[in-house]
Amino acid sequence: MGLLCFRALMKSYIESFLPLFVAVNVLGILPMYLGLTETMNAAERRRLTFLATATATVIAVLILFAGQLVFSLLGITVNDLRVGGGLILLVLSISNLIFGDYRRRDPRQGEEEVANVSEMGVVPLGIPLIMGPAAITSILVSREAFGYLPTTVSLVANMFLVFLALAFAPLIGRFMPSAVSRAVAKVASLFLAAISVALIRAGILGMVAALPGRH
Repeated sequence: MGLLCFRALMKSYIESFLPLFVAVNVLGILPMYLGLTETMNAAERRRLTFLATATATVIAVLILFAGQLVFSLLGITVNDLRVGGGLILLVLSISNLIFGDYRRRDPRQGEEEVANVSEMGVVPLGIPLIMGPAAITSILVSREAFGYLPTTVSLVANMFLVFLALAFAPLIGRFMPSAVSRAVAKVASLFLAAISVALIRAGILGMVAALPGRH
């Protein structure tokens, strides 16, 4: 009897963890992270990794414990997040595709670089790359299906994996020639554009499906 209870308990934790792991898609974030941090030094990358993970975690905890309240107060839905997040990612991907090669560090702009790292840690890495609409939806669904404790544990585990992956991402970059690194960044930006279009499409279709008379 005790073994069955343990298995049932572990099943709830595993079933809560896996959808969020897929939604966060840490392996898909790595090429984009490498492209965004191509010109950064080690200290800036560490700062960016911490800020991105912390931002995603704070947003996830807020959604977990007050998601429905926040949505109702702001008058928004998950579909609105899909469209908004998709537009942000689309602008970012187009900017990287067109202007990425011309962005170079200026040693005289130290304070501006720190500000840029902070901004990138929040948007787009923290939101919506790590904690995007899919991850937010997964948290809400998991909370309803399994409760707060399994969802919280799965959230902490996923954010820890994200932090480890981003922290060790520069090791992958060291084995790449600069030309290969730039090519990976371009390809990642192209896929990011495709992902953003998919988010926008899903958001619009969700909005249309929610219209009166469409049920």
